[in-house]
Amino acid sequence: MKFRSLLTSLLILPSLFALSRPTLSADYLFRDLMGNTIPATKCAAKDGAEARATDTYTVDNFRKRFCEVQGYGWNLVAEKSPGKLICNECEGAASQGKFQCHLEDIVVTCKRLKPGSVGLFPGEG
Repeated sequence: MKFRSLLTSLLILPSLFALSRPTLSADYLFRDLMGNTIPATKCAAKDGAEARATDTYTVDNFRKRFCEVQGYGWNLVAEKSPGKLICNECEGAASQGKFQCHLEDIVVTCKRLKPGSVGLFPGEG
């Protein structure tokens, strides 16, 4: 009887150690990028052009795109600097007093899973 309890404890002990080992966390690569948005194709009054250039939907799409064009797996983490608004007057007689605006020097932080840090080795990570 003692042999059987000793045998079961010897079989259970290694499995407890295997389950209690610390799990490895994923490592990430971080990169700060600076970019500019593209001005609208149509000219508009100064207020309309500024509103179009600073539209949150458009700016968010550009911030995501800055990271995604770095390659597979790059994602936006945070915006460090919102950039500055630049407005240029449109050329031509028909578009006198109209502007095209865009944001320059937007700084974002992007991250990517570090290759080999998780998922490549069976049973780890």
